[in-house]
Amino acid sequence: MRFHVVNLPHTQTTKDFVHCAYTTKVVRFCNMMTSLGHEVFLYSSEDNDAEVAEHISIISKKMQNYYFRDDHTKTFFPIEWDSNLAYWQIMNIGSVDEIGKRIQPNDFICLIGGVCQKPIADAFPDNICVEYGIGYEGIFSSFCVFESYAWMHYVYGKSGIEDGRYFDFVIPNYYDSKDFPLYKNKKDYLLYIGRLTQRKGLDVVNDLCKRTGKKLLVVGQGGEVRDGVLHGDHFQLDCDFEYLGVVTDAEQKAKLFGEASAVLVNTQYVGPFEGVHIEAAFTGTPVITTDWGVFPETVIHGVTGYRTRTLGEAVWAVENLDKLDPETIRSYAVANYSTDRVKWLYQSYFEQLETLQDSGWYSDWNNGVNKYSRYSRYIPASDSSAL
Repeated sequence: MRFHVVNLPHTQTTKDFVHCAYTTKVVRFCNMMTSLGHEVFLYSSEDNDAEVAEHISIISKKMQNYYFRDDHTKTFFPIEWDSNLAYWQIMNIGSVDEIGKRIQPNDFICLIGGVCQKPIADAFPDNICVEYGIGYEGIFSSFCVFESYAWMHYVYGKSGIEDGRYFDFVIPNYYDSKDFPLYKNKKDYLLYIGRLTQRKGLDVVNDLCKRTGKKLLVVGQGGEVRDGVLHGDHFQLDCDFEYLGVVTDAEQKAKLFGEASAVLVNTQYVGPFEGVHIEAAFTGTPVITTDWGVFPETVIHGVTGYRTRTLGEAVWAVENLDKLDPETIRSYAVANYSTDRVKWLYQSYFEQLETLQDSGWYSDWNNGVNKYSRYSRYIPASDSSAL
C-alpha cells in the first residue's frame, strides 16, 4: 500500500515536538506503516525523524517563525483551526501540488487536521482520504478512525450523525514502548502533566494534594507562579507544588512519569484519549482519573489505576496506590497501546478499505483472528504471551 501523510503547519516531525500529540501521532503512524512494508510519503516542514520512503518539505521554518509565536516549539495550540488562514493555505496548497506529482490510483491520503485539511482531500476525489487519528470535533471524511468509542459517539452526536457508519473504526492512540521504560521504584510525589486549564481538573488536583499532604510536580503550558501560587486559566494552585514549566526532552518526561507514585488526570470534559495516562502506564505508574470519556475504556479500575467521581474517592485512591503493581500496569500498556500492537489494527483497517475497490461491504475478509486483531479489543495485562 501507499500512503500520503500530511502534518500540521506549525511543527517539525521530530521527537522534539513531544508536546504536540498530533505531531507525535504523525511520526509514529509513519513508522508503523513503513515497518509493515508500505510506502509512505510525508509532507511536513524541514526536519523529520519519521521513517518514510520520501519526506517532502512544504512549509519552512522561516515561515513558521513568521506566522507563529517565538515559543511555538513549546506550545500545543499556537495555531487557529481555520483553513482560510495563510499558514493553512500554504500547507494545503503546497501539499496538493506535491501529492499531485506522486499520487497513484488506490493510494491513501491520511490527514490529521480535520476540516482544516479538507481542501487536500477535495483535490483528489478518486482516492480514499482517511482521518486516521481523530481527537478533534471537525470531521469531514467518510472514513474516520477515532481514538475511543466515547469520542466517536460524542462526535457523532455533535455532528448530528444518528446512524452508525460501517467504515469508521476505533483505534487507540499508540506509543513506542522503548520511549517509556519501566520504573519499579516510585518516589513520594504526584504528577500533573498537561495544559494548565481548569477543564483539566486543576482545582480537584489542588484539593486532592492538600487533603493528602502529597507534593505535586506540575508540567505544562499556561501557568505563572506569583507569590508562591501557580495561576492559570480559571484556577490557582496553592498546595505543596513545584512547577517545572514545559518539558520537551523525551527522557526527562519518561523519568517524571516513571518516578511518580501516581499521575493525576482529572479531566472534566469528555476526553477523546488524554494520552498522558497511557504514557504513565508504560512506565508502570498508576493513574487517578475521572470516570467518563475515554477512561472507562482504558483504565482497569483497581489494576492500572483508579477512576473516581468524588474528592473522597480520589483521596482513597492516593492512600491505596500500594495495591497496584507496576509490572502489571506496564504489561497492560504494552499489550494494548504499543506501536507493535496497534500497527496491526491499522493494517486490518486499510485492508478492509482496499475491498472498496471490489465488492466493499460484501467482500469476504478472512485475515485470521489473532492476538493483534481488532476483534480482541483489549489484551489483559496478565496475558504475557501477547507482549
